[in-house]
Amino acid sequence: MKTDAKAASGGDGFDALDRRLAHALQLDGRAPFSRIAAVLGVSDQTVARRYSRLRTNGTLKVLGLADARALGEVEWMVRVQCTPEAAVPVAEALARRSDTSWVSLMSGGTEITAVCRAASSEHSDALLLQKLPRTPSVVGVTAHCLLHEFYGGPRGVISKSGALTDEEIARLSPPQRDPEAEPFAVPVRLGDADRRLFDVLARDGRTPLAELAAVTGWSPTTVRRRLAELRAAGVLYYDVDYDLRQYGYGVMVALWLSVAPAELAATGEALAAHPEVAFAGATTGPNNLFASVLCRDVGALYTYLTTRVAALPGVRTMESAPRIRQVKGPGPLTVTAPAGPGRRR
Repeated sequence: MKTDAKAASGGDGFDALDRRLAHALQLDGRAPFSRIAAVLGVSDQTVARRYSRLRTNGTLKVLGLADARALGEVEWMVRVQCTPEAAVPVAEALARRSDTSWVSLMSGGTEITAVCRAASSEHSDALLLQKLPRTPSVVGVTAHCLLHEFYGGPRGVISKSGALTDEEIARLSPPQRDPEAEPFAVPVRLGDADRRLFDVLARDGRTPLAELAAVTGWSPTTVRRRLAELRAAGVLYYDVDYDLRQYGYGVMVALWLSVAPAELAATGEALAAHPEVAFAGATTGPNNLFASVLCRDVGALYTYLTTRVAALPGVRTMESAPRIRQVKGPGPLTVTAPAGPGRRR
């Protein structure tokens, strides 16, 4: 990028307009470029060119994802301990599963973390037992159910970037279900066409209506109406997947905290408000609060742990592990991610 663009962004990969565009897409992944351009104060063509460049070079893409809670599914945070030579093939085997996401190799290269989804709590035992390759190289497995999400889903670190003003956020934010609302009373049931729709959106959330119509067998008008229905019901949300290095992040750390039960809700909410936190949730197990933390370097991580985390109420113990390689992100497995911090969560 040009020197002046880097200066405008504080020396990171994205310039100021890239960051504003990313924030706009985090708010509404399928917003027309014309609406985004009107809010950002640039031309439609500029927004289209910027998005095309970022999408083509792999630094940013929009994903259309399904909310597990809306579908009555249960998410599990799984940690697998392996012998060093087995870690990569086991991680890749997990990543090939359609019901896994966020598969990563952690510090030391002998631990794998992954998020697994089961159709219901009754199916969880089978899911966890059948998912792992049958090999003596797997020396330990722990799995903890995600009980409550304090931060994540349609909200990400981009939302904390300050790239857009409150007025611009209000103009770009579509009506959507309150993420802090009560749990879904009745799970939403998806038909075969809905599943095909999600398969495509998970690869590219901005797939044109004509292509979505061809995949589902619906008319473009029906596709547009169904997208709106799924979004309003809280089933469909859009997320921005991006290269962390473009925001100057060099370290991603998985953080497990043990918090006194009486302090769990307050601690989780306080943790979720930290600018460094990309995801935070309450889980079962002795470490009952999990977070993904993004920092510029290990020095910034040390400062974060000894100031912000140290000040949280009710924290009894802390465990942290840096991610050394992301094998799979939130969408389908496409290519193996390169070494480095990869994407967020």
